[in-house]
Amino acid sequence: MATKAGRKAEQAGDSKSLEVPARVGLVAYGVVHLLIGWLALQIAWGASGSKSADTSGAMGTLAAQPFGKVLLWLVAVGLVALALWQASEAVWGCRNSAGAKRVRKQVASGAKAVVYAALGVSAAVVALGSGSSSSQSQERTTSGVLAWPGGRVIVVAAGLIVVGVGVAGVVKGVRKSFTEEIGTSSMSPAAREGVERLGQVGYIAKGLALVVVGGLLSYATVTYDRQKAQGLDGALETILAQPFGRFLLTAVALGFVAFGLFAMLQSRYRRM
Repeated sequence: MATKAGRKAEQAGDSKSLEVPARVGLVAYGVVHLLIGWLALQIAWGASGSKSADTSGAMGTLAAQPFGKVLLWLVAVGLVALALWQASEAVWGCRNSAGAKRVRKQVASGAKAVVYAALGVSAAVVALGSGSSSSQSQERTTSGVLAWPGGRVIVVAAGLIVVGVGVAGVVKGVRKSFTEEIGTSSMSPAAREGVERLGQVGYIAKGLALVVVGGLLSYATVTYDRQKAQGLDGALETILAQPFGRFLLTAVALGFVAFGLFAMLQSRYRRM
């Protein structure tokens, strides 16, 4: 009986019914990164207004557009579908790999499922009109965890994990290993080259930003400086404060734009 139930669950995971919404989710994921890149450019050149260059700022910008709530619900549904697809990959996918390589891919798919689900929930919360900034949410969460026994160790570990994810993104961009996930055989050589360049720039820029986020979180926890325990928006502000920060932040912002465009292209060429 359990085996029969398992087969049915596996068939549900393989169902093509998730493919179209998941591809819509990739478009939504790309749009979020495009908006973060745009807001980061505004910060770099002194025109940020009240919008933060993070997920909450991107969602708020989308909500302010005509039919913004409808767009946010589409984003939420697409991202949740994308999360479900990645969850099915984590449980039943990666059959072409074996051993440690398969486990690594399944863990990566599970992590992506969590990220996509969190973004989907964030979009839904903003659509309902009850969202708060990502920086505020992170500060509350960090403060709560620090109050636990061993809380400092947990938060430092979380920061180091974020750093690790960022480094992995940089490596993925440098090695162009993301090309294994997309079908480029139908592209012209010029289009293939363009997609690879977008992926490279996007993964490297996003990875560097995550390294700064994780580094700030760990440093703030070790030094008890909660003001430094900020999210992506705080990381971008930190980059801006460096020598030639405006140009560094512009490069990172354009990297986020490149990643957004790459994610949107994946909606057409991603292997599912």
